[in-house]
Amino acid sequence: MVYRPLKIRWVAVPLAVGVALLFTVLSFGLHGSAGFDNSGTFQRGDQAAMIGLGILIGLGVLAFCRPKVTADADHIKIRNVVGGYDLPWSVVRKVRFDRNSPWAQLELHDEEQISIHALQAADKDYAVEGVRTLRALHAASVEA
Repeated sequence: MVYRPLKIRWVAVPLAVGVALLFTVLSFGLHGSAGFDNSGTFQRGDQAAMIGLGILIGLGVLAFCRPKVTADADHIKIRNVVGGYDLPWSVVRKVRFDRNSPWAQLELHDEEQISIHALQAADKDYAVEGVRTLRALHAASVEA
């Protein structure tokens, strides 16, 4: 099974495109004097740098679409915005999705908790379905 967040994409993709377009439009306004005495003038390199900056910021926004959780009968692989984990089910105590939590979590036997950013509360039923699937896989691996 594979789960990725849904609603964050509806926000992140248009926002990333909007930021890149905004910086591109603003770059065309960079010409002539910089506005200060003896401060120089804007060149084509300044316009290109502004467009590049907009693209980089847009890519940074798209990083929020990166989370993904993949699980099978033997292990669970979690990829969050930054970092990830590949764990066998034997180290997992339980799969949690507390009422006021922004995303699901794995509680490990050593009392550590790992967030699963791919299953977010904002996705409602989709996230609940994902947690139930993970719990079923975890229960099956414990019984085996």
